[in-house]
Amino acid sequence: MNAPLLRADRVTFSYGGEPVVHDVSLRVSPGEFVALVGPNGSGKTTLLKILLGLLRPDGGSVELFGSRPDRFRERNRLGYVPQRPSLGSGLPATVNEVVAAGRLAAGAWWRPPGAPDREAIEHALTTVGLTEQRHARVSELSGGQQQRAFIARALASEPDLLVLDEPVSGVDAGSQARFREALVHHVRAHEGAVLLVSHELGAVASDLDRVIVLKRSVRFDGPPSALSETGVSLGVHESDLPLWLEGLH
Repeated sequence: MNAPLLRADRVTFSYGGEPVVHDVSLRVSPGEFVALVGPNGSGKTTLLKILLGLLRPDGGSVELFGSRPDRFRERNRLGYVPQRPSLGSGLPATVNEVVAAGRLAAGAWWRPPGAPDREAIEHALTTVGLTEQRHARVSELSGGQQQRAFIARALASEPDLLVLDEPVSGVDAGSQARFREALVHHVRAHEGAVLLVSHELGAVASDLDRVIVLKRSVRFDGPPSALSETGVSLGVHESDLPLWLEGLH
């Protein structure tokens, strides 16, 4: 077994004495495509912040590539796409410039981009299907195209672990298909790992290695087929929220 890229062991966190995450343990290893799902208020966002070192747990431990998140320095190994990322209003950045920014974490920011940088940028643009829009301003793109541009920025750093928070929320079907292709390519062709935090898994359900169901604690961690065999669907339900998750107590 390869050493996990991301590990949480019995993590607990409370806000004002109210437990939000309780006794959570999970692992993401190289070459795995893992989804973290749960209803609103299940603790997904809080857990993600803990895993990335933005919050410190009350109890338990977290490791990113074998280090505590607050001591982790190899940032090029981690690609992160937050929910509804923004460049700031009015910033006239092109798609190519946004994606090229992903190379800053992969090398020395003070040197001119070299052939490996240009190749990585081109590969990332091709993977998400934005080659023809490379000179367009990101602010002029559709919501789905903008999200693909930010995914390309993360891919351009050639990360070992890609973490995405609700990346297909409000995104059209065509963009969801490109999104799926990009993630599967990253896992299968580059042996990278993906942790996808989402309400809706219809676009990638058949490609997942594991699904982790969270409602304060981990209620399920296993292959999606084990859920499907019980009649559970990972596709779209009312308001894009799998209602079976709301039934967890």
